[in-house]
Amino acid sequence: MDLWNKAIPTLQEYWGFDSFRPAQEAVIKELLHSKSAIGILPTGGGKSLCYQVPGLIIEGMTLVVSPLISLIDDQVDSLRSKGISAIALHSRLTQKEYFVEIDNIINGKYLFVYVSPEKLLSEHFISILESL
Repeated sequence: MDLWNKAIPTLQEYWGFDSFRPAQEAVIKELLHSKSAIGILPTGGGKSLCYQVPGLIIEGMTLVVSPLISLIDDQVDSLRSKGISAIALHSRLTQKEYFVEIDNIINGKYLFVYVSPEKLLSEHFISILESL
């Protein structure tokens, strides 16, 4: 089955929209056809849907890297409000909370994992990603 056929039903189920904006559609189609894509959209242009919809359709975890902790928290809260499992790994977590969440990630609890760019400098975190 063409994964694109799942895109509109996913959009409708979680966001209540009947169609994508043209730029969103082009990016999502590329991602669902196992290709890389770069989406350059204006502020408020719906960039998040460009990875969230494919992240719900394609099997596995989606790693999202964002430099703004407040944006990360907003995105995680929004996904959770829709019943979608997501976690933010950033400096506001205690060390104990961080390791609990790492175990949860390893055990497949989350569909979306949001991190700040500096997390990609952590050898421990990179080794976790490589093991997944």
